[in-house]
Amino acid sequence: MTPIMRQIKELQDKSFAELKQLWRDYYQVEPPPYRRGFMAHALAYRIQELTYGGLSNKAENRLNDLLAEAKGAKTKRRVAPAKIPVAGTRLVREWRGERYEAIVLGNGFEYAGRKWNSLTAIARDITGTHWNGPVFFGLRQERDDGSSKEAAA
Repeated sequence: MTPIMRQIKELQDKSFAELKQLWRDYYQVEPPPYRRGFMAHALAYRIQELTYGGLSNKAENRLNDLLAEAKGAKTKRRVAPAKIPVAGTRLVREWRGERYEAIVLGNGFEYAGRKWNSLTAIARDITGTHWNGPVFFGLRQERDDGSSKEAAA
């Protein structure tokens, strides 16, 4: 049995006072007035979340959409950060018959002999209008609804 599984199993044997203290330790707030069983389940989830990570952006967006649908309102989507290739990668884009090249640096990008902080700034310089830089350079694909998703590698 893994240490995490052992820790979760031991929650069943803890007193309500011990569970409340664990709540303070894991969530850094005073415990809400939940029943003992619910508190143990929430703590088990928190232990796993801290060990293995929380929900993905996709899952969180889906849950937010479902909540908004249930409430009849719209929610703000969390956008996953663009996955920028490793330093030294050349990003090439042909636009209006001309070839443009940006080089990924450890802390930004190089384009036209200058250092840039973002691909969006480079795309704006090239096109004269606002573009999503990762979309412009093909790192993400724009969807029909105006959002974007990771481009297939």
